[in-house]
Amino acid sequence: MSAAPPPPPESTGGSDKVLAAAQHIVKSLATSKNAADDMIRILSGFDNRLSSITTDLFPTPDLSSTESSEISSAAAFDAAEQLIQLWDATPEALVFEAPEDDVAQYLAAVDVAVEHLARGASGAGRAGVAVQLAMARLEEELRQHMARHAVPLDPTGLCFSLRRFSLGSFEDLDTSSDFDAATPHSLDATPETARGGPLGNPFDEHVFDPVRPEAVDDLRAIADRMACAGYGRELADAYCSIRRDLQDEYLSVLGVERLSIDEVQRVEWKQLNDKMKKWVQGVKTVVRVLLAGERRLCDQVLAVSDELKEECFVESTKGCIMQILNFGDAVAVCPRSPEKLSRILDMYEALAEVIPEMKDLCLGSSGDGVISDAQAILDRLGDAVRGTLFEFGKVLQKESSRRATMAGEIHPMTRYVMNYLRLLVVYSETLDLLLEYDGDNHSSVERPEDQDQDPEHLESMTPLGRHLLKLMCYLEANLEDKSKLYEDAALECIFSMNNLLYIVQKVKDSELGKILGDHWVRRRSGKIRQYSKSYLRISWTKTLSYLRDDVHGSGSGSGSGHSSSRMSIKEKFKNFNLAFEEIYRNQTIWKVPDPQLREELKISISENVIPAYRAFLGRYGSQVDGGRSSGKYIKYTPEDLEGQLSDLFEGSPGSANHSRRRT
Repeated sequence: MSAAPPPPPESTGGSDKVLAAAQHIVKSLATSKNAADDMIRILSGFDNRLSSITTDLFPTPDLSSTESSEISSAAAFDAAEQLIQLWDATPEALVFEAPEDDVAQYLAAVDVAVEHLARGASGAGRAGVAVQLAMARLEEELRQHMARHAVPLDPTGLCFSLRRFSLGSFEDLDTSSDFDAATPHSLDATPETARGGPLGNPFDEHVFDPVRPEAVDDLRAIADRMACAGYGRELADAYCSIRRDLQDEYLSVLGVERLSIDEVQRVEWKQLNDKMKKWVQGVKTVVRVLLAGERRLCDQVLAVSDELKEECFVESTKGCIMQILNFGDAVAVCPRSPEKLSRILDMYEALAEVIPEMKDLCLGSSGDGVISDAQAILDRLGDAVRGTLFEFGKVLQKESSRRATMAGEIHPMTRYVMNYLRLLVVYSETLDLLLEYDGDNHSSVERPEDQDQDPEHLESMTPLGRHLLKLMCYLEANLEDKSKLYEDAALECIFSMNNLLYIVQKVKDSELGKILGDHWVRRRSGKIRQYSKSYLRISWTKTLSYLRDDVHGSGSGSGSGHSSSRMSIKEKFKNFNLAFEEIYRNQTIWKVPDPQLREELKISISENVIPAYRAFLGRYGSQVDGGRSSGKYIKYTPEDLEGQLSDLFEGSPGSANHSRRRT
């Protein structure tokens, strides 16, 4: 803390007492209604060495009141001038670090000098110099006092929870290169689901005062005197300068960097993702905490002038606001890529939330420019959302990887797209607003892919609903093309079942179900049943054909006819064994991830195969059993087959250890 000004040097003739009297005069004049009477009363308390002063000041009692006032005013100014010059001679000392009485005396001296200058009384030139000296000191005192009493920002106390939409974990979004890894719109990054939600203002109970309350009265005292002295411009410049510097420090604490558009576009996605998350928190903190605190500070310190309050609030916070907005603008013009969509939506929603609050903070028209800039950035972020969403549709349509999944399991594209669409539903209100006036949405109603939809439901769908339906059509068409990559028609059915079931489950387990409707879900569930029937027909019709007894009757006979029949039966057992083993060898490595679908398929196969085999074995087994190499033809019991069927669709080669030869 700087020291108070040193006491004046000792001098002869009682000059020390004169100075003390002058200081006391100045203090008294600041509060007295009758300056002349008070001055007489004060001076009468000093010793006889001051009697000449009172005689000179008040020579006769018959002076007019005007003359008396002028004399007392001149004396007060003389004392005030001395005090101002004394403090000016000690620039290292700070008035507002001195005792309270000294502060009050100095402010009173400034008031006297300003009033003397305003009245244009004799000695106005001296008054102008004194006021100039006082204003220069007060400007510096304003800077020092505000910086010294600034409240540091504690980011841990300002952190607020962002509502997270749980879709399991977005680790489920496959990052393999199968889905468009070669294009500039690569989806090899994993979009996350964090988003700011309408949980109310998390800062409702958090009031941040950027300056300690005990310093506010001093700052207001300085501002009042600078404004009254006609130094409003110097006051505004000093106030805005120190507030801008402190706000830069606050932004640094919040992790909001000053980046150009080129710098933002060069940042890798992982780092940019972190910066975008910090921005979402930062913009809310800046408006709801920092700007709200700056607004209160302006109102308290600059209460002397409404015009000055508005000008200083806007000018002091403009740099902070523009630093926030510039990052949003840079993100808005970055190249479109689907993984950025949720983050851009977070930014859009955060800025849309705080713009009305910014308007409330900017009470006058001086803030219109900043609000217009913020609205323009918001519009560009909205354009970025629309552009990214439509770019995602193009990527989905053009995705043409020619490598099929080996076991017919769920394609990485299916996982990615469905989780992506479920994420979009979280932002349904915002996306409905952004897509509402886009004409491309309505074209989806007439697409041939959608003709199996409920027309009434189509007409009632929201803009986002129509767009989601279109994206679903793209996905289904793409999967149908990919199913044709399989040479085995049965595996094609398994692939289609797996992917369509995954889609239906994701729809039913989220808000997508409400948007797409029950009719959509029923149609896809029906398709899954059709694929199941097709699989059974393609895989097992030929195998089961070996168990038919259409030409053998009861199995009786004799002679060459009986011998021929036995050979035919052996051939049927042999062919059945070969066909079954080929299916087992192939389809154990096929994969049906959903446990329920996997069991339903196994049950369906068993219900078709086991009864037919048991019947055939019971009818013709005796004709083969007992002969030489009978185990070569009758290799399995019905229980053996049932055990081997349980190995199907597990995604790994079966052990084939279920065979038990009949004895």
